[in-house]
Amino acid sequence: MEQEVKRAQQGDREAFIQLFRRLEPELYSLAKSIVGRDEDCADALQETTLKAYKGITGLRNTAYFKTWLIRILINECNQVLRMRKRTVVMAELPEQTETRGNLTHFVNSRQQDLREAVENLDESLRLVIHLFYYQDLPIKQIASVLKLSEGAVKARLHRARGVLAKQMDWKGESAIEST
Repeated sequence: MEQEVKRAQQGDREAFIQLFRRLEPELYSLAKSIVGRDEDCADALQETTLKAYKGITGLRNTAYFKTWLIRILINECNQVLRMRKRTVVMAELPEQTETRGNLTHFVNSRQQDLREAVENLDESLRLVIHLFYYQDLPIKQIASVLKLSEGAVKARLHRARGVLAKQMDWKGESAIEST
């Protein structure tokens, strides 16, 4: 990857496109966890692409390309969220289907509950969970991306796991009581 980054820094558009396409699924997933809506993800990714293309020559250490790109994306997602606060948006209601007695449904339901619980976390906790579990970034890189100490990242991971555990146990108890 570092060779492609160096080629992109020298003006090779194809190298930049290849780099971005390789990381695009991970970037989209991260954007989705921050902003939620597909159209906002597309906006954030587009802005990230433009800023990265224009600024790649300023990247000093090619080994940190992915971290650098993630930082740009997070900033763009935060910008989208700031813009969203200025507009009134109608709430979208999720479709719900109910099938009882099906193990597959139970597993899918628990996964959906976990996804919802992660999405309902405070942004600082949600970001750390997403970068660690979904993007497979090591704590050191997460600390670099979020400009935090490694201890702060570990503390947020611990806090987020605790919140998620409580939410998942509570949902399980309410489901049992309601049957």
